[in-house]
Amino acid sequence: YGESGAGMTRRYLHNDEEASAAFQAVGTFTPWQPIPDKTDLLVYEGLHGGVVTDEFDLAAHVDLLVGVSPIVNLEWIQKLKRDAEERGHAPQDVTRTILRRMPDYVNYITPQFSRTDVNFQRVPLVDTANPFVLRDIPTQEESLVVIHFAPHSRIPQNFDLWLKEIPNSFMSRDDTLVVRGTQQTQALELIFLPAIEKLMTQRALMQEKPSNLTEL
Repeated sequence: YGESGAGMTRRYLHNDEEASAAFQAVGTFTPWQPIPDKTDLLVYEGLHGGVVTDEFDLAAHVDLLVGVSPIVNLEWIQKLKRDAEERGHAPQDVTRTILRRMPDYVNYITPQFSRTDVNFQRVPLVDTANPFVLRDIPTQEESLVVIHFAPHSRIPQNFDLWLKEIPNSFMSRDDTLVVRGTQQTQALELIFLPAIEKLMTQRALMQEKPSNLTEL
């Protein structure tokens, strides 16, 4: 996509509603389809946007890499509740799945958060000490969001503006902004609008470059 603006895409079918609409079974992928022509930006949302293995280095192809993750206990609470209520799995089966996937989680998922430009990590303000029992997921009102910028971050940083615009936000470290859970959307907009505008400006300059060279 970075070279030509083209490529192929497909979707994973998580539940009965998605599977029924695609006339396929849950847990399968839709057929590959070409990415529409003349798009400006590709946004990939999923587990492996920054994965690096002996065979693949997806992180090298990304102009902006964003990590969004709850702390691990909250992540497990969300999975248990979602898989039990939306997918009909027994809690003990979900727990076994978590344990079976732990090596991949440690070796392939968590390292990606060291390659990101910025991480958004939701931290609950209620007791989540035992995540392996069904319970309500802590709400945004019961959470903080820790926003950490990596030393290699390509995002323009304006902490003074963000602290001014987001009430009751504060810096926990020189590179870390903390906001209420209900302010996450506002923080996303303030942080990423300039970053996306910068990407679009760079894209426009790259598109003009060949014609300028031809004129010379």
